[in-house]
Amino acid sequence: MLSSLPAAVRSHLAALRMLLVFTVLTGIAYPLLITGVAQAAFSDQANGSLVTQNGQTVGSSLIGQNYNIVTGGKDTGKPDPKYFQPRPSAGGYDPLASGATNLGPNDPDLVSTINQRRKDIAAFDGVDPASVPPDALTSSGSGLDPDISKAYANEQINRVAKANNLPTTTVQKLVTDNTHNRALGFLGEPYVNVVQLNLALANAT
Repeated sequence: MLSSLPAAVRSHLAALRMLLVFTVLTGIAYPLLITGVAQAAFSDQANGSLVTQNGQTVGSSLIGQNYNIVTGGKDTGKPDPKYFQPRPSAGGYDPLASGATNLGPNDPDLVSTINQRRKDIAAFDGVDPASVPPDALTSSGSGLDPDISKAYANEQINRVAKANNLPTTTVQKLVTDNTHNRALGFLGEPYVNVVQLNLALANAT
């Protein structure tokens, strides 16, 4: 019956059949297969690397957070001395506002901001301004980076220990336990995930 149809119609029907077949294969079967494999083999990563506390989701280890003083249920915008602080964020760690400042290294606004941050962070952590590490002063390209350098984590130990009435050695161990080494032993620098570190800190207090 199909052979009696015009060649153009047969071609369109063949194309339609191929469209339906590949829609099922690539639009339904393949996504279901990949989702199943991801859930079975990489469940944590596939679900957003969520972190929980007391059975409640409190964030993701892939996205940084602000740790500010909250008064009356409102964020004061002032860093809480009881917690390790992340690096600055151009978007306030809002996943919908991911991005950098787009300011060049010689931009006077950026230079002024960095100089002010250096003074503020040094005073907050009780250290010499010259010792404040670069990642404490500059935001990441995404504005969502949850990681800080080991140097910045170490700088905050005394302040965090004092604010939480914990021995310095206890807080130092938390930093050590949450320090990630170089990838493959030689790529990048050791780093500390602030979200995971503050969760461990909360569990220790």
